[in-house]
Amino acid sequence: MNSKVLLLLGVVAVAAGDSRPSYRAPYAASAESFESYESSEAQYNFNYAVKHDPSGNDFGHQETRDGDDTQGSYYVQLPDGRLQTVTYFVDGDSGYIADVKYDGEARYPDSYESFESFESREAPRYAPPRRVYG
Repeated sequence: MNSKVLLLLGVVAVAAGDSRPSYRAPYAASAESFESYESSEAQYNFNYAVKHDPSGNDFGHQETRDGDDTQGSYYVQLPDGRLQTVTYFVDGDSGYIADVKYDGEARYPDSYESFESFESREAPRYAPPRRVYG
């Protein structure tokens, strides 16, 4: 008797698993029909900037897009002291067109100076806390 019930439940489970919903979800695509949903034209404008003097970080980015027209710029303070600025736009199917500029003059420390400055730094020393009796 138990085996007949289990067999019947198994058949019902297979039949239920094979059933398909009678409605058609908007995201379901079949080989019979394919609908393309175009989104509205992209439109945005953003910018940000970071300037942190203790670490030397100085960079930012700005971009504007209206449909297929995209343009913007970004900049970064390089470790050698120059400011790199990239101005760009997207020219349809031609792609990303960038103009890169550098402001300032690159400065590199003399290898002897950098060695000397490295050696002259004192390493922090660990000292256990002093006991205080009250």
